[in-house]
Amino acid sequence: MNFLRGVMGGQAAGPQPTGAETIQKLCDRVASSTLLEDRRDAVRALKSLSKKYRMEVGTQAMDHLVTILQTDRSDSEILGYSLDTLYNIICNDEEEEQDESEDENTQKQTDDLCALFTEKFLQDPERITLLLTLLEEFDFHVRWPAVKLLTALLKSQGAQVQGIILVSPMGVSRLMDLLADSREVIRNDGLLLLQQLTRGNAAIQKIVAFENAFERLLDIITEEGSSDGGIVVEDCLLLLLNLLKNNSSNQNFFKEGSYIQRMKPWFEVGDDNSGWSAQKVTNLHLMLQLVRVMVSPVNSPGATASCQKCMFQCGLLQQLCTILMATGVPADILTETINTVSEVIRGSQINQDYFASVNAPSSPPRPAIVVLLMSMVNERQPFVLRCAVLYCFQCFLYKNQKGQGEIVATLLPSTIDANSISAGQLLCGGLFSADSLSNWCAAVGLAHALQDNLTQKEQLLRVQLATSLGKPPVSLLQQCTNILSQGSKVQTRVGLLMLLCTWISNCPIAVTHFLHNQDNVPFLTAQISENLGEDERLVQGLCALLLGICIYHNDNSLENYTKEKLKQLIEKRIGKENFVEKLGFITKHELYSRAALKPQPVFPSPEQMLFDHEFTKLVKDLEGVITKAVHKSSEEDKKEEEVKKTLEQHDNIVTRYKELIREQDAQIQELKEQVAALSSQHEQMQATVAQQLSQIQQHKDQYNILKLKLGKESPSQGDGSQQNGLQTEELSQLREELDELRKQHAVLQTQLAERDALITTLQSSSQTTESPAGGSDNTELLQELEALRSQVQSQSSEISHLKTERQELLTRAEAEPSDTAPPSASAELESRLAAQTSETEKMKRSVAELEQQLAAATSTAAILQTEKEKLQSEVQESKRSRTTC
Repeated sequence: MNFLRGVMGGQAAGPQPTGAETIQKLCDRVASSTLLEDRRDAVRALKSLSKKYRMEVGTQAMDHLVTILQTDRSDSEILGYSLDTLYNIICNDEEEEQDESEDENTQKQTDDLCALFTEKFLQDPERITLLLTLLEEFDFHVRWPAVKLLTALLKSQGAQVQGIILVSPMGVSRLMDLLADSREVIRNDGLLLLQQLTRGNAAIQKIVAFENAFERLLDIITEEGSSDGGIVVEDCLLLLLNLLKNNSSNQNFFKEGSYIQRMKPWFEVGDDNSGWSAQKVTNLHLMLQLVRVMVSPVNSPGATASCQKCMFQCGLLQQLCTILMATGVPADILTETINTVSEVIRGSQINQDYFASVNAPSSPPRPAIVVLLMSMVNERQPFVLRCAVLYCFQCFLYKNQKGQGEIVATLLPSTIDANSISAGQLLCGGLFSADSLSNWCAAVGLAHALQDNLTQKEQLLRVQLATSLGKPPVSLLQQCTNILSQGSKVQTRVGLLMLLCTWISNCPIAVTHFLHNQDNVPFLTAQISENLGEDERLVQGLCALLLGICIYHNDNSLENYTKEKLKQLIEKRIGKENFVEKLGFITKHELYSRAALKPQPVFPSPEQMLFDHEFTKLVKDLEGVITKAVHKSSEEDKKEEEVKKTLEQHDNIVTRYKELIREQDAQIQELKEQVAALSSQHEQMQATVAQQLSQIQQHKDQYNILKLKLGKESPSQGDGSQQNGLQTEELSQLREELDELRKQHAVLQTQLAERDALITTLQSSSQTTESPAGGSDNTELLQELEALRSQVQSQSSEISHLKTERQELLTRAEAEPSDTAPPSASAELESRLAAQTSETEKMKRSVAELEQQLAAATSTAAILQTEKEKLQSEVQESKRSRTTC
């Protein structure tokens, strides 16, 4: 301890040791001391010397400090000293007063030491794993220095440390736990650590995102006050940008997790927007950048369209338009908001339609597009703001033929409103103003209104401009060429040439209108053939492009300017090789490649604003075909024309087949819908049938259960109760049999009445007969008939009796349920049914015998009647003979 007191400032006799000697002694003490207190004091002393003697402590003590981290895990104090010392070695945060001339050299030395000690620390990758393990310690004096040390290592050797953490088990998860720490210092430094960890490593970005980073970060932003929050909100937004930028997987996860909807409250601004703090401006700027990352043009079209749709549905676009039209918003926030709205509506028809409907809160209300264009053509507005408005206008017209038609329509004579300012009027005003930047912006904006839209190119040919009083109006096309010939600024001419090239490209009618002016072709050839300075080379290249378009899209309708004559003119006046060389000046220009990178017009100064992104695509498509067209001979042109005609015929055939296929597709779709409807009906009917079957099965099950219950309640009845129970079907059969017997009884009654009448007739006839023999025979017949009558009457009485008993039996069976009918009644009913059946059979046989006897009696009566008539005739004959005698 006396040794340490001497080191820490005690007054010892003799010469004082140097810093290197002191550090060497402290390192020996750390390595050799067996007592924890001695090692702790030595490490504390090294920490106090680590800033002043950074080189010495780093070279001599680093390995000893790492050993302490490995062996003395139980003592949090010595761990904290060791981690602080290592942090001071690797990252020196001390701000010392230095001369201005020494700042650069000192900073270089500091960076070199940081790289040196970081490389030395990372010689063993297990040391990073050791630090990750120490992060699990909850003690503040261990966890916080470990976080700072890892952050410093990532700043110095990010890729190497990222690779070690990536392969370390649960490495990223341990770092994500820092966001849940209740101590704000550790949480905030954890945010800085994750910023360094996720920089430029897509694999770690995905792991962090799937560790629920979005949810935690958005919660922190909300807790800290969103845009009104402090530096912590800024750190969270920077980390979110790291996770989402150029990472399609995380962007899709962010969208699918409904986190876009949680961004809407960030952009809620009040009526009073004065006095924005610098931190709020920074936060809102980062929030807008986060929205732009989700809908950036460099993303895949499908992902961008999905995010744009989501932003419209959740009201985020509406909120951004509110900021756009609000007053008091800082200029840089307004500019970034315009850029953000631009990319949210770019290529999305529904978002573009909504933006077209937004009105500025003015009196009278004006469309937001008109208000923005007024700023674009106003030379007093900031340059970045004018570029943002141009980008917004371009995005509004991108793949939006409806919007293009609306803009061009404001220039047509039939739709011009003299009492209001329209977008077309502002574009024309900017096109011919004295400000070259306004000329360029208006020309590019108008070119976007014609992009890939043949209809609007033809419509714009109708636009007439009044140049001055007393002079006839000229067409817009002619006025553009007039300004070109007047030799205005390079930026103005470049803008007009880009407009003309876009206008007449792929539009033979516009080419014809352009060539119809006799001054245009001589002007172009003169511009191309002259040897001008570097500044004019770009203009020469654009003139060559314009003339080449006149050749390539020429329909040969003008006799003086056919394809062949224009090529001959180039060969005589310019030379084919010279023409192609001048055409190549466009793509060789240094600003061409910069504009071709991305759609947003970003230029360091107004003078460098020369190329438009969409125009660079047009040049790329046309340069090669124009070169070929110029070098082709007339025979090749004829062959090409024939090929074109053949292709047109083929295209017509293909078009007809496409229309036929569309019709068939429509029919197939209708049939599919019908099939779907019938399938749904079939499924519904099947469900209904299944439901009914289940209900029937339930009733059967209930019936069986009741039968089983009844069987358990009366076990002594045995099978008789089951056999004697009358079912509904048996009762119906009995009723049918009874009805049949009634009908048979009625028939028998009728037959008996007929027989009775016959017997009465026979009796009366027998009484009048005079033959003795006949009398005896009739008497016997009457006796037999009487016997038959008595039998029939007895059968009738038996049938009536049987009918009564059967009716009583049916009545009792209906009154008593089959399941509750007593066994005796059931047995009696069965016996009566058997007796009834036998009696019925007997009755049928008796009736049959009766009919036979009646038939015999009838035949006997007929014989007797015949004999009677014969006897009467004989008696009459004998009486006549006696009278004659």
